[in-house]
Amino acid sequence: MTQQQRRPWIVGVSGASGTPFAASVLRGLLAAGESVDLVVSRASRLTLLDETGIAFRDAHWQEDLRSWLARGADGKPDTFRPDIGPVRHWAAGDLAAGPSSGSYPAKGMLIVPASTACVAGVALGLSKDLLQRAASVTLKERRKLVVTVRETPLSGSTLKQMVALDEAGAVVLPASPAFYAGATHIQDLVDFVAGRVLDAAGVPHQLYRRWEGELGGASRS
Repeated sequence: MTQQQRRPWIVGVSGASGTPFAASVLRGLLAAGESVDLVVSRASRLTLLDETGIAFRDAHWQEDLRSWLARGADGKPDTFRPDIGPVRHWAAGDLAAGPSSGSYPAKGMLIVPASTACVAGVALGLSKDLLQRAASVTLKERRKLVVTVRETPLSGSTLKQMVALDEAGAVVLPASPAFYAGATHIQDLVDFVAGRVLDAAGVPHQLYRRWEGELGGASRS
């Protein structure tokens, strides 16, 4: 695929807890044959280090991303073997990067997980880093923006900012796993949230068992 033909999903990872959600979304996009532009915020690198022990470095991003995506939500390494060939990485401080412009071809943007600081920055149009700038561009270009909020409880100001994002055209999708899909492992709960993110983006996947109108169906499958 040439650069002219490439039309990626931008995935922004903010500093909220929940880096396994981002890993599952990234694996799902790659499994669906999608191209990905990845922006990992500075704050999220601290969270990633704390939750996985992986230090995400711009100069070694391919090695670090491969280790991250291979890791299961239970912490076991080499659980997955994703092909990261379709991924392009942009440094969070690079405000001259492709996704900072509306003329850059992109299908939309998925922010997962989204911290309350990220929610506020996008809702207010602050564009303090590439993640926020890319989200602002996504909104102004009327492209799909999915904001996976990971925080509890929620303050009144955050709730108002989430309403503002909804009114601007974003999909506000709290990281709230469900249990009707028959989850038996932590990975199942993570994949449910990631699957709902991909559902909102219109990307096909097989990350969770869908409701089929049969009570108790998950327990018998």
